[in-house]
Formats: sequence, structure tokens, C-alpha cells
Amino acid sequence: MIVVLSDRPDRSQSLVDAVRAVAECRVVGTDETWARIGPFRGVIADITLSRPEAKRCLRLLASRPARTRAPLICLTRGNEQSAFTEARNLGATLCLSALAEPRMVVGSLVREVWPEKSVADLVVTREAERAGTLMTRLFESAQTGPIDLPSVERGIAPVLDAIHEGGLSRWLDEVWAHDDVTFQHCLLVSGVVAAFAQNLGLSATDKQLMTRAALVHDVGKSRIPLAVLNKPSRLDDDERAVMQTHAPIGHEILMASGGCDPITLAVTRHHHEMLDGSGYPDKLCADAIGDPVRLLTICDIYAALIERRPYKVPMSSRDALSILSSMQGKLEGGLVQAFGRAVQTVP
Repeated sequence: MIVVLSDRPDRSQSLVDAVRAVAECRVVGTDETWARIGPFRGVIADITLSRPEAKRCLRLLASRPARTRAPLICLTRGNEQSAFTEARNLGATLCLSALAEPRMVVGSLVREVWPEKSVADLVVTREAERAGTLMTRLFESAQTGPIDLPSVERGIAPVLDAIHEGGLSRWLDEVWAHDDVTFQHCLLVSGVVAAFAQNLGLSATDKQLMTRAALVHDVGKSRIPLAVLNKPSRLDDDERAVMQTHAPIGHEILMASGGCDPITLAVTRHHHEMLDGSGYPDKLCADAIGDPVRLLTICDIYAALIERRPYKVPMSSRDALSILSSMQGKLEGGLVQAFGRAVQTVP
């Protein structure tokens, strides 16, 4: 946790937002005694040092036992050396101008608290945790009834922000650490879709739409028996037939939840359809399969190929792209080529 100590009228909101992109954040005022606040990794003080209550608060912070002390960044107003000296005397590890960009302030704190990590590393970790928590709740709810579709919206920004900040490789590394294979797959596909959509230059609205669809595309797996879903070896024919019901089941869950957009519904039901009619559940082919479904299907197959499973070694990105390219007649060739360019930096 990072503490923002503020006496600003807006409680230093822009700074708090920047901190929350990388870590849990708690905002306190200059009346804080530090007695019951719990453990924290660092403090950013956005206060007016000339005020007696501000000095008192920092002195109380400095008086904490050495083992509980953390880096303190003080934001000062004015460039007088005296302000920096006073901040140092009150325990500041680093002094920065209060006019500095919040992101730069957070970057400075990251170097103090997590010297082995970058801001991008922490953003990806933080956003993957947020998205993972959402997926856990989503699948738990879907096991017995409809899902809260508005809550899915809270999962879109974490994925898009993580891809924007850290790129696809960091996202994949973070998501691969997730134990549950279904959650892992949904988060992998969401990241791959977000990276592909970004590379294609899709509008912000379309990127959000495709990321939303990716997050819930496998929601039907919430009702597949665990013995099939988590089988540590390849499925037999009967088990595969059971697994294939997840697409129409997911569509039913979203329909019952109400208010789901047509593209997310189509993606959820049809993401295993192939252009030659060999897919499932409806044996669609050619023009019956829309562009959003075609795009997500490519991302879905790629994610499955590079995934780490007990019964298979994950493919390299190069080999996975080779498999996609070999699926002529099943996948749209132009999209596969564009997808290859989008993920060419992934190992």
C-alpha cells in the first residue's frame, strides 16, 4: 500500500489516480497519527510544509520505529532551497516540485520502493489482479444464474491499460502466473484481443467492445463439469462433446443476464465457428460469420496454442502463428497476416 498525505482541497485526486494504477492507495490528512494505519511501502506528501499541522504529521511519521519506516517523497511549492532543506529535515527521502506530473512522481516512488521493477511492470501486475478478481466473481455468479453485465465494464479498462502501458509480452507473463486455466485463458484472450485491436487502429469504442466480448466469451465454461474442464490430459470424444456445449451455454447465460450487446452475444456463441463450416455449434460458414467473431477466433486459437497446460508444452509465438497460417479456408487470411504483424514481438 502507498499512502498519499494531502491537505489539498481535491485530496490530490490526480496523484491518487496515478498511484492506484500501480498499487493500493490510501489517502490521509495532516491529522493522521500513523498509529493505526497498518503497513505501507511508501508515502507521498502533497502538503504545505509551512503549516504547523503538516510539520507535526511528518514528525510523527519520522518517529515511527525504524523497521516500519518507508520512503517519503515530499512535493514542495516554490523552488527555494529552504523548502527542500525543511522537507529533508522532516524525513523526506526525495523532494520534487508539486507541479511535477503525477506519473513522474509515481515513477520516482517506484524507483525508491521497487527498484527492480518499472512502472509498466507494476501497472500490468495491478491490472491483471483487478481483471482476475472480476473474472472470479463473474464465473462464480454464472455457475447458478445470470451475471451482472455492468460489472464486466470494470474489467475492460484494466486490460486495455495494461496492454497500453506494458505491451502484450508483459501481460502474457503476468497472466501465465494465474492458476485457474479458464480464468487464465479468458485473460490471455482479452490481452491478445486488446493488443490486436490497438495494432489495427480500432476506435476506442471498438477496442472496448472487443475486450468486453473477450472477457466473457468463455463464460459458458462455468457450467461445464470440473472433471472435464480441469482434466489434466486430452479430452476423449465424449468429453469433447460436453466441452463444446460451453459456447451455446455462454450465449444462454448472457441472454438471461439481459442488456448484452449483439456482438458480445455473437462472439460468445460463435467463436469456434470456421469459415468452411467445420466449426461448432451451428456449423456457420463464410459470410454468416461476422468480422468481430473472425477476429476473436484467431486470438482465441493463438491463446490456446501458447498456453501452458499440464498435458502440453506451450508453443512459441512463431509456431502458433505458423499453425494459424496453415488454417487456410478456416480463418480469414488477411486477418491472420495482420495478427502476425501485431504479435511479432512476442517470443
